[in-house]
Amino acid sequence: MDFSYFQFEPVAFAIGPFVVRWYALAYLVGFIAGWKYCLGLASRGEGGRRPNALDIDDFLTWAVIGVLLGGRLGYVLFYQPAYYLSEPLEALKIWKGGMSFHGGLLGVAVSMLAFSKVRKINVFRLSDIICAAAPIGLFFGRMANFVNAELYGKVTTLPWGVNFPNVVGARHPSQIYEAILEGAVLFIVLFFLIRSPKAKTGAVTGAFLLGYGVFRALVEFVREPDVQIGLVGGFISMGQILCLPMMFGGVVLIYLAKQGTLSKIKDDA
Repeated sequence: MDFSYFQFEPVAFAIGPFVVRWYALAYLVGFIAGWKYCLGLASRGEGGRRPNALDIDDFLTWAVIGVLLGGRLGYVLFYQPAYYLSEPLEALKIWKGGMSFHGGLLGVAVSMLAFSKVRKINVFRLSDIICAAAPIGLFFGRMANFVNAELYGKVTTLPWGVNFPNVVGARHPSQIYEAILEGAVLFIVLFFLIRSPKAKTGAVTGAFLLGYGVFRALVEFVREPDVQIGLVGGFISMGQILCLPMMFGGVVLIYLAKQGTLSKIKDDA
C-alpha cells in the first residue's frame, strides 16, 4: 500500500510582505549547525594549529557566498542553460528552488582556496573540517527537497512509495534516501575519521568526495531524471556524470593523504 503524501505549505511563515520559506530555513539551519560543528572541530586543534575557531568564524561568510553563488550558477549551467539564457532574471530567484550541489561544491572550493591563501592556512586542514560538517547541510537540504515535492524518484511498487502532488504514480522518496546516505551515514563515517589519530591531512576531504559521489550515483538509479535533460546517452544521468570526477578526486586525495603529501603544504604557501 502506498503512503499518502501530505503536501507541506512551502511558506513557513509570513510577516506582512516578508515571506520565509521552508527551503530557505533548511539552508539556514544547515549553515548554523555546520558552523557550530566546525567550531567544535577547530577547537580540538593543539598547539595553536590552524584553522582555529576564529578562522572558522571568518570563513562562514565566504562559505555562504560560495554555496549560494556556486550552487545557483551550477544549476543554471549544468541543468537548464537554455531556459535561463532566455529568462536571465529567473536565475536570481533562488527562493523558487534550483540549486546544484556540484556547483555549490565548486563555489566552496574556490572560497577555501582564496581564504587559505589570504590567511596562510593549509587548505586541506580547512577542507577536512568543512567536509566533515558538510553532510549536516546535505541532510537538511534533501529534507527541504522532500518538503518541496521536488527531485523525487521513479515509479515504484514498494510499500514506502510516496504519492507526490501532481505526479502520476507512487514514487521512490529519493530525497529521503539521499538525506540518509549523503547526510546521516556520511556524517557518521567522517565523524569517526576526523577523530582518528591515524587520519592524515586531506583524508577526510577525500573520503567526503568519494563517499558523496558513490552515494549520489547509486541513488540516481532510482531518481527521476531531470525532464529537460533525461539520461545522457540513454543510460547515465547528469548527476552521475558530475559524480565521476568527485569519486576520482576522492581516491587521489586519499592516496596523497596516506603518503603524507597534503600535510606538507606550507601554511604560508
